[in-house]
Amino acid sequence: MPSLSRRTRALALCSVPVAALLATAALAPLPYVLAEPGMTADVLGEDHGRQIISVSGHDTRDTSGRLLMTTIAATSPDAAVRLPDVLSAWFRTDRAAMPADVVYPEGESQKEIEEYNQEQMTKSQDDATAAALSQLRLRPDDVDVTLHLAEVGGPSAGLMFSLGIVDKIDGDGSGGDLTGGRTIAGTGTIEPDGTVGPVGGVPLKTQAAKRDGATVFLVPEAECAAARAELPQGLRLVPVEELDDALESLKALRTGGTVPAC
Repeated sequence: MPSLSRRTRALALCSVPVAALLATAALAPLPYVLAEPGMTADVLGEDHGRQIISVSGHDTRDTSGRLLMTTIAATSPDAAVRLPDVLSAWFRTDRAAMPADVVYPEGESQKEIEEYNQEQMTKSQDDATAAALSQLRLRPDDVDVTLHLAEVGGPSAGLMFSLGIVDKIDGDGSGGDLTGGRTIAGTGTIEPDGTVGPVGGVPLKTQAAKRDGATVFLVPEAECAAARAELPQGLRLVPVEELDDALESLKALRTGGTVPAC
């Protein structure tokens, strides 16, 4: 039995530094942020008493459906996120631990991050306007579009802005709502030529969409797999690569045609 006793003592001595190491790892801040479903905004409606989309130089139409842009809400880049936080988020569908440099520009102050996100939002709005007017075959010199959405940054609302502009000016092309009266949500960047690009946090955005009444979610085709991973029940995914794809899919939804699926 003496040898067993020595082995037991050795294991006990070894467990002390291991436990200390695990405790240190659990308390050490990690380069992650915690994110959850954020706010949505109907781009056909108002924000703080102002129309999100205002058009001058061209007739506009009343709309009855909703087009929801979606967001995620993330902790600040300097918030201390530790191993238990990351492990907890791993087992939840309403929260995610994301690398900080995916959500925020690396090495920037909070003020610089806010300025960068606002610049990205402004560019996204300009690109969305250009894509929508090109789709409608309207000259920017003759139509003035102003987009207003406070306290939201980044480029991921581009697709929904473009759809909102098209719906405000032309609807479905025959006097009806582009949405068919539905609540349509989505996400995706957009280029002036109408190309739709991927964004981050899609699973969380689908949950925000479902929470706020959407039945259809437009997603960049490259992110179909991510969107399917934790898709809320009753929310229909529609993949999009171009603005024209989104318009054709919405038309198919209204008319009972074939709608693409992820």
